[in-house]
Amino acid sequence: MTTSTQTDANLPIEEAETVVIRFAGDSGDGMQLTGNQFTTTSALAGNDLATLPDYPAEIRAPAGTRAGVSGFQIAFSSKDIHTPGDKPDVLVAMNPAALAVNVDQLKPGGLVLVNTGSFSSKDLDKAQLDSDPLTDGTLDGFRVIEIDINKRVSEALADSGLSKKDVQRCKNLYTLGLMYWLYSRNLEPTEEWLNEKFGKKAPELAAANITALRAGYNAGDIHQLFQGRYEVKKCEDLPPGTYRNIMGNPALALGLIAGAKLAGLEVFLGSYPITPASTILEALASFKNYGVITAQMEDEIAAICSALGASFTGKLGVTTTSGPGMALKTEAMGLALMTELPLVIVNVQRGGPSTGLPTKTEQADLNQAIFGRNGEAPIPVLACATVADAFDCAIEAVRIAVEYMTPVILLTDGYIANGSEPWKLPKIEDLPDIKVKFAQAKDGEEFLPYSRNELGARPWAKPGTPGLSHRIGGLEKAHLTGDVCYDAENHEYMVHARNDKVMAVRDSIPTPEVHGGDSGDLLVIGWGSTYGSITEGCNRARKQGKQVSQMHLRHVWPLPNGLEEIFSRFKRVLVPEINLGQLARLLRGEYSGVEFLSHGRVLGLPLQSQELADKIINLLEN
Repeated sequence: MTTSTQTDANLPIEEAETVVIRFAGDSGDGMQLTGNQFTTTSALAGNDLATLPDYPAEIRAPAGTRAGVSGFQIAFSSKDIHTPGDKPDVLVAMNPAALAVNVDQLKPGGLVLVNTGSFSSKDLDKAQLDSDPLTDGTLDGFRVIEIDINKRVSEALADSGLSKKDVQRCKNLYTLGLMYWLYSRNLEPTEEWLNEKFGKKAPELAAANITALRAGYNAGDIHQLFQGRYEVKKCEDLPPGTYRNIMGNPALALGLIAGAKLAGLEVFLGSYPITPASTILEALASFKNYGVITAQMEDEIAAICSALGASFTGKLGVTTTSGPGMALKTEAMGLALMTELPLVIVNVQRGGPSTGLPTKTEQADLNQAIFGRNGEAPIPVLACATVADAFDCAIEAVRIAVEYMTPVILLTDGYIANGSEPWKLPKIEDLPDIKVKFAQAKDGEEFLPYSRNELGARPWAKPGTPGLSHRIGGLEKAHLTGDVCYDAENHEYMVHARNDKVMAVRDSIPTPEVHGGDSGDLLVIGWGSTYGSITEGCNRARKQGKQVSQMHLRHVWPLPNGLEEIFSRFKRVLVPEINLGQLARLLRGEYSGVEFLSHGRVLGLPLQSQELADKIINLLEN
């Protein structure tokens, strides 16, 4: 605890196991910064945590309107948790719009901290409110703390020399300090971050923000706003090791670099900025010292074609995008498949269709990933389950791409991309061994660019290597020579060869584990970011005495071996997804005689654990 700013009101400190806080305000109120700093401090305190940033879709929505509300939810705990929580225990609302958008999701009896300094009649009009929610009964049933944060910050920074506008930009730090006091957090990590960020270029801003942070912290004691304080102790459930807090897109970027290094390759990223994938480009651009080359291209088609060209030269070609960009990349995916070159295509899914919900999450691109190309064009498809899993999935995508000489699609989504959690740093010796062997000419032998090894993969020939010249392009290839060939039987042979190669990937992947009983009345199967919600939902159902099993897919195409035998041991299989049942339809087509029940939601948000628990209990009781 930072003793230099702490006063002693002798208030009781109550131990809490898990707390969920949502910070909400205008997009200019710094809610993402506030949430990220609370996250970092909680990670350093040893808590397990999960976050849900919620960005407004409008780049510059009018200030104070509902369209401009920005939110950040964090769950931090002394036990192992899997989601950022269904409903917050605490809502920090910086203006009426933030309160109106979020209050219905607050737990009954929850705490509402309201900045009354932004509740004028003009503010209410901007939020399309006909009455003041502070007085009209909207907040009945909640514990309400009303603070004029605007005024408090102005008083704290009266001698700072900053303009009134700059003073008000510090109000999020005042709010953060108050939350630090309430939950017994340490100020030092945030103070160090402020000094590092502003100390050299704008020391007056660093000093002002630190003053606001401490003023908010001290207000908990001085103004006696709360009946007590809370403490969330260190999580002892996490396996021992060295941890760092990480977000999904940076984790995926590190996985791509690690996978390339394991294969003895260098990364080339050809990308076009698109929400919510852009930060992968930003992250990889900072690793030039590891041989990473990044190119921000003029459009999505140029991005994937440049990456494919890099793969042709012996680099690990990578391209990153979201659903609308995937649609534009489709033809070049077919080219990658026809030329049989390794390529990693990352799709950070968002709400669709078309432009859809750019800043919200969805996992509705599964059909697009598996089937969305002309002709018989099979591509392996993987999906990240959690923020930390993005690192491992990226390495696995690299392995499949280079060992099988194929493009690979790696699916993640906005929830994983922008969320954060503790990540246990892996040991180098525990990472997989990825083998890459470039083709070499053999004396007296003709080079056959479409001959195949035991995996069905063709040789990877670097251009310019003596004796390895060959044709390449999108027209059908002759078996072995790679010459352009329109022969009907050759076409069918090559179609089967490419498909067999992709389907053989399942021989190199494990059958997913079943958690819970090996057989029973109900198996819950998921893919992608539903992992946390499904795990929490199953755990809640088990606490009520229900026997339910769970399985999660990392490889969604080709589907792993052994699934049919697993499904045969259960009466029904529930498939929760953030879409209208795309995996459920795929499973029905692949496995006859199994009752697959779809539970699809498309709210732009992760699935709620309690909703899944209720669904599971209802199925088992009826």
